[in-house]
Amino acid sequence: MAWSIADVARMSRVTSRTLRHYDEIGLLAPAYIGSNGHRYYEQADLLRLQQILLMRELGVGLREIAQVLQRQVDQVAALREHQRRLLAERDRLDVLARTVARTIAELGEDEETPDMGKISRPENLFTGFDTARYESPARTQWSDQAQQSAQFAATLTEAEMERLQHEATAAMVRMAEFMQAATPVTDPAVQAEVDAHYQGISQMWTPDAAAFKALGQSYGDDAQWRAAYDQIAAGLAEYQRDAMAAYTDARLS
Repeated sequence: MAWSIADVARMSRVTSRTLRHYDEIGLLAPAYIGSNGHRYYEQADLLRLQQILLMRELGVGLREIAQVLQRQVDQVAALREHQRRLLAERDRLDVLARTVARTIAELGEDEETPDMGKISRPENLFTGFDTARYESPARTQWSDQAQQSAQFAATLTEAEMERLQHEATAAMVRMAEFMQAATPVTDPAVQAEVDAHYQGISQMWTPDAAAFKALGQSYGDDAQWRAAYDQIAAGLAEYQRDAMAAYTDARLS
């Protein structure tokens, strides 16, 4: 049995334009093209599209998907691997749900008067957030270093990962306090925080002056990173960026 491109678009909620693009880049060709010029897909093609969409859900790029599909031999084994990764993502989302539930409980039910002073441990606000996904600019520009970071993260236990997340969020809170006190980014206390940030990154890879300054710039430029910082204090991303630039000029250049 074969399905037209319109049928596949309706079933998968992938636009016909996207399906044609997948064909153009060699990712998903139709089984055949009818005499009417329409593309038709068979069951094997639908299964391949499912794998493409699964990997897209997991944040894999089209080029990497093509490489995976090219190497793939055992389709069932591949699906099991996709399932494993999806279950891991489900577990991560469960952690995020518990984080939000804890925040709601600490803030109380009065939505009219939320008070950050009620948060007993602000470093817990971001437990479960995968901040690594916000580092796409750095990952693109420094792919080798990003791979080193991923390898380092893979060696950590869940408890160690949670501890590092708590420490990172606590550091962001301290930087927010400096910002709200109008402390200059060149102040020794602020620069000590940036140095701790640099040393933490250096456990995974050692950024040079250009890389560290560019990473700080991405905190201000990238919408997702900026939103992550702004959840602690508005303008924190720019303050962190400027503090990292000052550190780079003084210590790395």
